[in-house]
Amino acid sequence: MHTYILQIETSTSVCSVALVESGKICQHESVDEPNVHATKLTLLIQALLNRQNIGFTELDAIAVSMGPGSYTGLRIGVSTAKGLCYALDIPLIAVNTLYGIYAGFLAHHANAQEYDLYIPMLDARRMEVYCTAFNKEGLVVTATQALIVDEASMDHYLAKYPRICLFGPGADKLEATFKAAKGVEVITGVQTNAVDISQIAFDRYQAKEFEDVAYFEPYYLKDFVATTPKKRPVL
Repeated sequence: MHTYILQIETSTSVCSVALVESGKICQHESVDEPNVHATKLTLLIQALLNRQNIGFTELDAIAVSMGPGSYTGLRIGVSTAKGLCYALDIPLIAVNTLYGIYAGFLAHHANAQEYDLYIPMLDARRMEVYCTAFNKEGLVVTATQALIVDEASMDHYLAKYPRICLFGPGADKLEATFKAAKGVEVITGVQTNAVDISQIAFDRYQAKEFEDVAYFEPYYLKDFVATTPKKRPVL
């Protein structure tokens, strides 16, 4: 029997969707352009279903990357997921965005098993990142947090974990910061993708670990702060 899960990832500039059958990827699509989530997300979803030749009513669940990440991106992704769940009367599955980045890194990088500590990161502007830390067994060592990073930020880990890997969209800007740091390696170019949450989502589907659609909200981690652009005075 088919178990179709539609997966949505909009926590960064990447707008990504995947159609997964029993944990195996059928179709996927990603667009990495600024400010396209609102216009492209539903189009990508419809295109996936058309390519697989199935209708919305054949979906068994919706899985969404819940954050942390971009406030606007998360709001669009989660609201779309909730709307589909309401309309189709199917369950909602939520996956921490950093857990998805970690799972994708292990799956797609040949040397992924070489490290003692894995720290996926999302950009939180300037020198701040959202991050969590996993050991070699895949257990969470440090829960999801917002961290302002400098050259000494990994020192407390190095005594116990001699080889640390930083990766994900938030890690790219840290390459120069840790260039001379022994035991800390920054892997650049690791992006978010809806396919990366496939196994986590399917496991949660089987375990019936569903969210309350009425009350579920994105995991923003930090409150949204609106800023007003500075304007020159009119003379």
